[in-house]
Amino acid sequence: MTNDLIETEKNVALLTSKLQALKKEIKKVIVGQDEIIDQLLITFLAGGHGLLEGVPGLAKTLMIRTLSEAIDLHFRRIQFTPDLMPSDIIGTEVLEEDHATGKRFFKFNKGPIFANIILADEINRTSPKTQAALLEAMQEFEVTYAGVTYPLDKPFFILATQNPIEQAGTFPLPEAQLDRFLLYIKVSYPTLEEELNILSQTTGSKKGSVEKVITAQEIIMLQKFVREIHISQELIEAVGKLVRATRPNETQDAYVKEWVRWGAGPRAGQAMILTAKARAILQGRLAVSPEDIKHVAYPVLRHRILMNFKAEAENVSSDSVCKYLLQNSQIKLT
Repeated sequence: MTNDLIETEKNVALLTSKLQALKKEIKKVIVGQDEIIDQLLITFLAGGHGLLEGVPGLAKTLMIRTLSEAIDLHFRRIQFTPDLMPSDIIGTEVLEEDHATGKRFFKFNKGPIFANIILADEINRTSPKTQAALLEAMQEFEVTYAGVTYPLDKPFFILATQNPIEQAGTFPLPEAQLDRFLLYIKVSYPTLEEELNILSQTTGSKKGSVEKVITAQEIIMLQKFVREIHISQELIEAVGKLVRATRPNETQDAYVKEWVRWGAGPRAGQAMILTAKARAILQGRLAVSPEDIKHVAYPVLRHRILMNFKAEAENVSSDSVCKYLLQNSQIKLT
């Protein structure tokens, strides 16, 4: 084993221990939801954005806020409402006067998008025009206003929430914007044991105190390490086949042709490999396993497979297609 590899393993071990400490801090406040916390951390490690969907009261907002409290990063929450304007997110120019010369000039006042962690709460409650204000920030990590481009500080994450049941007065995210989210995370109800613990821990006078355990620089280092994680050519080919198999015009599979209107694009394959690498490093490994691919396939693909009207009527979801394809013997993930 070379000295460089030994040094890399030491650095990975040190930073991985920070991730475990981060999870421990989050667990001081959040009961259960281990899978959701892991997926949030995978989103961070892969340098992407996450969309959380769940009914009210499942601690989506609290989970994101707690995560931000345990990381030494600037956090801002934006409450999305029908009257929210793009300038409320990006910022706006104001007219100021130089008292020394008397000259007036426009100064750009930065909006809440200029933070490291953005909580876009109930993102589907605002108009498409305001939703679109996030597109450049999500993809290019910069914002343009009045012809001037302003870079965003890194690391930069947008974590958005939405409610799946109350759809009156909402504006569904367009597919192009959904595709910008690295993972689509579904938050489910807690187990009976977890719910009893929630009732016990949240109705008393004691409150968990969260400490900052990881810095912005360490997050950036981890993101660099993620891209160095090894993945075999066989797994890359399996990911390529899996993504292409979701496209009804490129597959002969009758199941996909029956239920799917549009399949996932190349960004899905990129997301699957990056998040699989992130999961590997989260578990302290330096190589991607087939289980990593299977683990991230659902949150990567569920918002990138567009089902047809027949599927919606028959309650066949994109998760059903993903499950079918993962069980397809033609795609080797063993």
